[in-house]
Amino acid sequence: MSPVRFQLMGLMQRISRMFEVIQLLRGASKPLSAEALGETLEVSKRTIYRDIAALQAMRVPIEGEAGVGYIMRRGYDLPPLNFDVEEVEALRVGLLMLARTGDGSLKKAASRIIWKIEALQAEEPRLHVSPFGAPSDDPEKGCVSVASLRDAIRSAQKLRLTYRNEGGEETTRIVRPVAVIYHLESVLIAAWCELRNGFRHFRTDRIWACNMLDENFREQAVMLHELWTEWDDTLVTQTWVRA
Repeated sequence: MSPVRFQLMGLMQRISRMFEVIQLLRGASKPLSAEALGETLEVSKRTIYRDIAALQAMRVPIEGEAGVGYIMRRGYDLPPLNFDVEEVEALRVGLLMLARTGDGSLKKAASRIIWKIEALQAEEPRLHVSPFGAPSDDPEKGCVSVASLRDAIRSAQKLRLTYRNEGGEETTRIVRPVAVIYHLESVLIAAWCELRNGFRHFRTDRIWACNMLDENFREQAVMLHELWTEWDDTLVTQTWVRA
């Protein structure tokens, strides 16, 4: 995934989450703790603290503090989003294209964001995106959830993978995941493989089992991502390295 696309998805997720924080506080009859908000939105308390601070900096009337809880001052309503027509259409197309990644969790998040911006246009835009792309990561069909792989990348947790390559050979690997790469017809996870002692790309539809280990690599996560970026730049003519 390109750095720009990664940053865009992160920004959209944060905007969506901040909207949800506001909605939760508006509907609360008593102060909500950062822990309660984090459990509802499935993020850490630290993330909630950052979101609350950002909203307060934008003069959203949220009162309270860490350890006490937060409440929204009555009478507050969300201001209109000042997007022009082409900006809204760009958002729609970009969000609809997330369905082609096969990442079910991102697809659901994109649908929630589209619902929030629908009021910005008076009529349905005549813009359509083909749904064909990478296969859906449906756990009921035996596929590993891409969302779980993204969770491991965020928390810098090692994974134990059972992987079958294109020749059908099955191996078990301990890997340190550093990035998700969305191609048109497949999704890859980039990771440092302890079996091969080097970076490898694994197609998510060939991962037959995945377990998150207790061991993490947080101190090396940034360095590994930078090294992978340099390593990947030398492989621009290849789709992926055989695992």
